[in-house]
Amino acid sequence: MEARLNLFASPVATQFGKHLVAAGGALAESGLPAATQELVRLRASQINGCGFCTDMHTKDAAEAGETATRLNLVAVWREATVFTEAERAALELTEQGTRIADAAGGVTDEAWANAAKHYDEEQLAALVCAIALINAFNRGNLIVRQPAGDYRPGRFA
Repeated sequence: MEARLNLFASPVATQFGKHLVAAGGALAESGLPAATQELVRLRASQINGCGFCTDMHTKDAAEAGETATRLNLVAVWREATVFTEAERAALELTEQGTRIADAAGGVTDEAWANAAKHYDEEQLAALVCAIALINAFNRGNLIVRQPAGDYRPGRFA
């Protein structure tokens, strides 16, 4: 499989990508736990069917010390016992924030209130931004059919 367009060779896409990566850098300093951020990126990527991002965030999370058990269970987090209540709240918010078209009204008040029990306002802001950012990356990769499997941890660091 080859991408329809080489985003890495396009000056416009490269400049746009640098801005998106910079936005991600702001999240790294937000106080939202890094493990939670990776779980959010992985879950949204799974939902969106973005193989490139699923590959990337699985490998980045493993490189950062995340366990194979937790990574393997992200897609079925509701039935898994390996996630904290805070992580579960973040995963629920991620699912609802990613599946906007599937749910009339978007994110429920219950999902928001549950996340607000576990995260302060700055962390909630970071969580919302992380969900929006990974969805943007997913959509770009899906449009061009960016192939998955060759990512090496730290490639875009």
